[in-house]
Amino acid sequence: MQRIGVFVCHCGTNIAGTVDVKAVAEALGKENGVVYSTDYTYMCSASGQQLISEAIKEKNLTGVVVCSCSPRMHENTFRKCAERSGINPYMLEIANIREQDSWICKDMAAATEKAIALGKAAVAKVTLNAPLTAGETPVTKRALVIGGGIAGIQTALDIAEAGFPVDIVESKPTIGGKMAQLDKTFPTLDCAACILTPRMVECGQNENIRILSYSEVTQVKGFVGNFTVTIKRKARYVDETKCTGCGECTEKCPQKKIPNEFNLGLNNRHAVYIPFAQAVPKVATIDPNYCMKLKEGKCGVCSIVCQAKAIDYNAKDTFLEEKYGAVVVATGYNPIDLSKYDEFAYSQSKDVVSSLEFERLMNAAGPTGGTLLRPSDGKPPKTIVFVQCVGSRCSADAAKGHEYCSKICCMYTAKHAILTRDHYPDTDCYVFYIDVRTPGKNFDEFYRRAVEQYGVHYIKGMVGKVTPLADGTLDVQGSDLIMDKQVHIKADMVVLAASIEADKTARPLATMLTASMDTNDFFTEAHPKLRPVESPTAGVYLSGCCQGPKDIPDTVAQASAAAAKVIGLLVKDKLKNNPCVAEPNEEMCNGCSQCENVCPYGAITYIEKDFRGPNRTTITRRVAQVNPAVCQGCGACTVTCPSGAMDLKGFTNKEIMAEVDAICR
Repeated sequence: MQRIGVFVCHCGTNIAGTVDVKAVAEALGKENGVVYSTDYTYMCSASGQQLISEAIKEKNLTGVVVCSCSPRMHENTFRKCAERSGINPYMLEIANIREQDSWICKDMAAATEKAIALGKAAVAKVTLNAPLTAGETPVTKRALVIGGGIAGIQTALDIAEAGFPVDIVESKPTIGGKMAQLDKTFPTLDCAACILTPRMVECGQNENIRILSYSEVTQVKGFVGNFTVTIKRKARYVDETKCTGCGECTEKCPQKKIPNEFNLGLNNRHAVYIPFAQAVPKVATIDPNYCMKLKEGKCGVCSIVCQAKAIDYNAKDTFLEEKYGAVVVATGYNPIDLSKYDEFAYSQSKDVVSSLEFERLMNAAGPTGGTLLRPSDGKPPKTIVFVQCVGSRCSADAAKGHEYCSKICCMYTAKHAILTRDHYPDTDCYVFYIDVRTPGKNFDEFYRRAVEQYGVHYIKGMVGKVTPLADGTLDVQGSDLIMDKQVHIKADMVVLAASIEADKTARPLATMLTASMDTNDFFTEAHPKLRPVESPTAGVYLSGCCQGPKDIPDTVAQASAAAAKVIGLLVKDKLKNNPCVAEPNEEMCNGCSQCENVCPYGAITYIEKDFRGPNRTTITRRVAQVNPAVCQGCGACTVTCPSGAMDLKGFTNKEIMAEVDAICR
């Protein structure tokens, strides 16, 4: 017979403020099998754990129920406490009476009744629990970083410096990401390329780092410590091992009116190209959508001029399968599509640009050689209007933009205004804003510098409409909330501070990784405060803007934090498995394969097995078999099995139904 102890936590006033914890402890003490029931202010504290440990020994407890906060917070804490006290850690259950009760209930009587019901369910389950033992699996001492921006670069460098091999998978022909497109960085106005390109070169030269550029992840299997990843290497039509990056092919290519993606279409490139001068790897890429040789079988100039004989028109996409112990997601961000904002005339006038496009116009390596010129006529602008929060904080029109603040826009607009006024003192700069947010170190001083030292005109209010005029200028109509009036500014250029959003590859990648995402397609961390760089999926870590909007300092800090977590995993030779794995009842299994089809980890296979039939005859049937080292206990197979043959240790059908019955009593 089970001897169960119940421990109800006050969690300060988080639980006790809404739930009568003493009444809960008293009610649960009357349940069958419960021999001890008490409450305490903080069960997770050292003294609270000591109380549990002493009760286990003194009362000879065989099972423990802790009524407290979410098991995600402290299940591991209490399981270790139980194990130290001599009982199997899987003979412990947590009733979540904080997140599922006290935090969502206002009425104490109702909250107390619900807490008792949740406690009864946990008691009913632990009565049927069986001791489980965790196995061990080896760790593959190699890391995968998905994304080659500054987040991926920093993460890879830190892991490599610890002595572990790392692969960076980048969809573009070069690493560098969005930071490679920037001119200066705030608040120090350092040259972005001067900071970034040495790190890119370090990546290219580090013997522990392999850069798989122009590639993408197509499939992920396995689990923490043992991921099997399929990587598609897109055909470059240039042999990376032979190309010297001399650029001869890019100069001779006759196809030269192709929009340059790196410069956001503000100028053109050739069909064979190197994205920018400091690209890593500095290898040419042939665009098959524009190459005449690949499309029509004509031309072939690049092959003729290439002295290294690196051009290969017969190249095909290849697939690489590698094993990794940990995966770091660093997929970054993209600016929101501004074509939806017709009120700002983005699609009507070349002189209405995004902030990233403005960044390229200011960059010495950009389409205008660093001279700020209007895209429409190549003349220097005399009046520039910056519009903040385009696509951010759109609570009134969430379908068009995003409700969240993009965090970096206020600062990069201040940077643009300062640089404009510094280089072109005769240019007037106006900034329409909702609020100015400057939360970082020296950020507020930087903003005030724009206003006080450089004379940038900040207008609190929103722009309602931008209208192109016949003389080539733009009429900007907006509201000045402080002066309580409508204003019209005749501008030569309008710069839209576009909201940043998760990269389009994020959601399909999250599906492959079985990782969690929020409604904005940003990856969800395991805990926002205690585990900010870990995904709820074990072995998957988050770096940079894939998790939410960030500036460069925050991105680099998170990248190094993710690397530290990866290193902590890879130094281990073995990992303990989750013993809560699927287990088939072979007598009930009908061999339908439905469980095998839904298993995201490939843990289920089928074998032919002999069974004793009527009259001692032998019947051979096809039955499911689970590899416990691969199974992660997700439960997908148990709910899919039509015959009810598949069960999950620690969460058996009998245990779940016992919980339901206890709640319904």
